Amino acid sequence: MSERPPISPRSPRAALEPEQVPPPPKRSERARNPFVVVGNAVITIILVLMVGVGGAYIYGKQKIEAPGPLREDKVVNIPARAGMTDIADILQREGVIDNNRWAFIGSVFALKARSDLKPGEYSFQKNASLRDVIGTIVEGKVVQHAVTIPEGLTSEQIVARLSENDIFAGAVREMPREGTLLPETYKFPRGTTRDQVIQRLQQSQKRVLAEIWERRNPEVPMKTPEQLVTLASIVEKETGKADERSRVAAVFVNRLRQKIKLQSDPTIIYGLVGGKGTLGRPIKRSEIQQPSPYNTYVVDGLPPGPIANPGRASLEAAANPARTRDLYFVADGTGGHAFTETYDQHQKNVAKLRTLEKQIQNDTVEPTDDAPPGAATAPTDTNPTATTTKPAPAKKPARGSAPAPQGAVQSTTSPPVVQR
Repeated sequence: MSERPPISPRSPRAALEPEQVPPPPKRSERARNPFVVVGNAVITIILVLMVGVGGAYIYGKQKIEAPGPLREDKVVNIPARAGMTDIADILQREGVIDNNRWAFIGSVFALKARSDLKPGEYSFQKNASLRDVIGTIVEGKVVQHAVTIPEGLTSEQIVARLSENDIFAGAVREMPREGTLLPETYKFPRGTTRDQVIQRLQQSQKRVLAEIWERRNPEVPMKTPEQLVTLASIVEKETGKADERSRVAAVFVNRLRQKIKLQSDPTIIYGLVGGKGTLGRPIKRSEIQQPSPYNTYVVDGLPPGPIANPGRASLEAAANPARTRDLYFVADGTGGHAFTETYDQHQKNVAKLRTLEKQIQNDTVEPTDDAPPGAATAPTDTNPTATTTKPAPAKKPARGSAPAPQGAVQSTTSPPVVQR
């Protein structure tokens, strides 16, 4: 075992002096390099920023995904030309977002949606998050309003309905031709122009008419799709019962084939009032033989054009009528019609209806001076504001019970005419 070297004694003075500590090692030239110093500072800043950004990301994600303040579904209209801050104010005022609108604005930037915000009427769901709200606006999921156009209205009546509906904008610049609009239920967003609505109805009619014309019975006497629409419009005005349309169409097709006048009252009315659609009273004796291109008591065959806008079912019925020999039909008192091949049987059906009418005398009024003898005079025109799917009331009178020229057609949707 080696011995430690002896410790030399220190003098009293030396013992009182502080012990000399060796100086620290000098920093290397590399550590003193300014690039290294700057690099270290940059790394430190980056680390701090990463921590900050990470924290902000977590907070922002939670904020964007958190349920919103809406307590129930709500529809909100974002007007055109509204900026991002305007949209934030509207959503805040409507309670879709909370009082911190900057959270919405920040979320828009975070989702890179600033240039994709679209105006429109939007439905926001209960407790919709900021992501849901922004996504709805960006995707343009506007509210679609269902608008029903009833069958059997004239173009003028349809335009009037569109003009009264406040979800549409602008005015119809040109009245569409009769029979070129397809009655159906459509969906439109608020702000759709009325001209755009008309265009859509016309496009639908063209498409449906082309499909039906393609699969029509080749034996029907209509030579053009336009003639098919004309016949369908008469069928539409003559009955509102779905199960009768093809049979009513068969009566008129049989008459066309046999060169018998159609004698349809709605054609008289259209010749008198045109697009207004309603007469507001029974047809007068003098109007039955009044010359008019639309009066099928006077003209042979079809009138020159449609008298209304028929629906799909009436177009189908005109293209593929029932295979019957019927030439007459009259109201049966229950909202439907009784169909016959012979005039004698037809007259018996008329007599039955007259007997039934006597039982509802309380519903009749005194005839006007120009009305036919014995005819009820309460207005019985088809109601233009009601859908034609509703059957005609049973109290609607039929035509006269006296012998009529061959081919007299009976209808529940038209007013009574002179007894013959």
